[in-house]
Amino acid sequence: MERIESDLVLQLKSCFFDIIATQSGPNILKTASSEMVKAVRKIIKAEELTLFCSNAWKQQFYHEITISENEPSISSLSKVIPFEELESVSNLHNIHKQPFPLEGFSEYDYIVLLKHDESILGFLLITEKEQLEAHILKELSKECGNFLFKLEGLSKNIMEEKRYKLLFRVTEKFHSTMDMDEVLGEIIKTLQEVYPGFSYYLLLSQDNHSHSELPIKDLEYDSGNIAAMQAYLTGNIQFEDSVLERRSILYAPLKGKQGVYGVLQVVSPNTLVFPKNEVEFISLLADTAGTALENAQLYQQSKRLISDLQLINETSHRLNSNLRLNETINYMCKQIIHSFGASEVGFFMIQGNESNPEVLSGSTMFFQTDEAIPYIEYLMEKIRKENDSLFIGDLALPNNNIEREKYRSVLAVPMIQSQTLKGLAVVIHSDPYFFSFDTFKLIQSLIHHSTLAFTNSILREELEKMIITDHLTKLHSRNYLDERIQRSMLEDEQGTFILIDIDDFKAINDSFGHQIGDEVLIQVANVIKANIRGSDTGARWGGEELAIYLPRVTLQSGFAIAERLVEKVAENSSPHITISCGVSYWNRDRVDSFKFLFKRADEALYFAKNSGKNKVISQGNPINIF
Repeated sequence: MERIESDLVLQLKSCFFDIIATQSGPNILKTASSEMVKAVRKIIKAEELTLFCSNAWKQQFYHEITISENEPSISSLSKVIPFEELESVSNLHNIHKQPFPLEGFSEYDYIVLLKHDESILGFLLITEKEQLEAHILKELSKECGNFLFKLEGLSKNIMEEKRYKLLFRVTEKFHSTMDMDEVLGEIIKTLQEVYPGFSYYLLLSQDNHSHSELPIKDLEYDSGNIAAMQAYLTGNIQFEDSVLERRSILYAPLKGKQGVYGVLQVVSPNTLVFPKNEVEFISLLADTAGTALENAQLYQQSKRLISDLQLINETSHRLNSNLRLNETINYMCKQIIHSFGASEVGFFMIQGNESNPEVLSGSTMFFQTDEAIPYIEYLMEKIRKENDSLFIGDLALPNNNIEREKYRSVLAVPMIQSQTLKGLAVVIHSDPYFFSFDTFKLIQSLIHHSTLAFTNSILREELEKMIITDHLTKLHSRNYLDERIQRSMLEDEQGTFILIDIDDFKAINDSFGHQIGDEVLIQVANVIKANIRGSDTGARWGGEELAIYLPRVTLQSGFAIAERLVEKVAENSSPHITISCGVSYWNRDRVDSFKFLFKRADEALYFAKNSGKNKVISQGNPINIF
């Protein structure tokens, strides 16, 4: 008997080894388990064999394959069995003969549970051709259970690899765009690839009605959306499980460094609970997307701010030039119409004690007609009464005989000088609620300061560069360098960090003045830029300290680059200066962080400064012989 069992085990293991060796790809669980059933039926000479596999996510067993002696093709049987129906079976033996504790399978002779560490991975239904011994079925249960466990592990590894490749692709996409539509679209696209049977919604906290083609909803503060609001307010993943509806909903916050920008809602049908590994992937995707949304939003805000500053700057310069009054008004009207999409713009001047304002030449044609009189009288009366600007989203004129006003959105800004009302600027549009509050505030600023020159206006390109560039050295900012190193430590295998200090910089400032000190900084920065690759990052660390990060570069190569910089600065600087360098290094083989990478470089720099200067010291090696 032992010999028979041993032969059976060897045959099974041999077949299973061949299956593992020949099967691959994302469908390995399905294809290899089907091959397993074919091999088992052949070895035990069963008339028919049916395999059910477990789905922990949906808490049920599903029919995988039926192999029959008479009909060797895969059966079209479609059946699922909830986990709870096998609870009584799981507490008994692994082998069950008729009568079964499970209904609906009376044509089969045996149920063979396939377990691993007491977890049921599936079961075989066997119709015997020749009588099968209990010890044979016991070995069959054990070996097939182990095989299914290994298959599940392989399948999970393949799926994990696919998912994290997708996550890497998504991260690259996020870092290559500042367009919010593209970021949101990439989130949905990735989820559809990984979980095609799910439903997804983006619950966003701000006005995003322009993304009409995406499944976007407003994040509403109501009692029917408690889980979503909890995810938004706490920044933690929330779940909403329904046993009756057999569905599970996950709410993942889209959070960046400065706040939470919305919630990703993932609806899984026919699911009682989300598996841990799926939650982890969705959480990583949501965190990555939140950071990308934050960057895109900050970029869009900076673009709007730049545009607003340019408008104020340009308008201020034009208004300060020697323009005639009608040319000034005409220019202002064109600017407001072009920038804010207004239908009509009018400027009115109050002469002396006259109650009726005069329409200034250069206003749009509507305000030259009698049709505009009711608008001007109403707005003038409200401004005199309230002594403040007016922001009206849906205008209703009093005692108006017409059905509805032609112009519904109205902005009215008083022109006040020396606390005296001198005139009025009116901006209107035919659609209700056309103007945003930001537009209103900007137009207020344009009107209030139209005679003043702005000294803090900066061109759009300069503002964009200031985000990542030091204005003096034209090297990158420290914040940009920090982000670049931290990203590299996630993506690359290794990297080298060089911290640079100008020797006796204070003496240079004291001897030659701060202007020469600035020129020295620029000289060193130019040497750095001339001796690093496009993929490397040079930055101003602070004061007279500069830094370089070399991704994917070994410590030896980084040390050589630092030595070259020391030589170049000593040879080409005027006035003559020297630099000292501390070099640190990381690789994926050991746990590390940006904080400790900098600390090691700083310590090496300290050794260099205190052992003669004009030299390079690397981490943990003050002698530095390469």
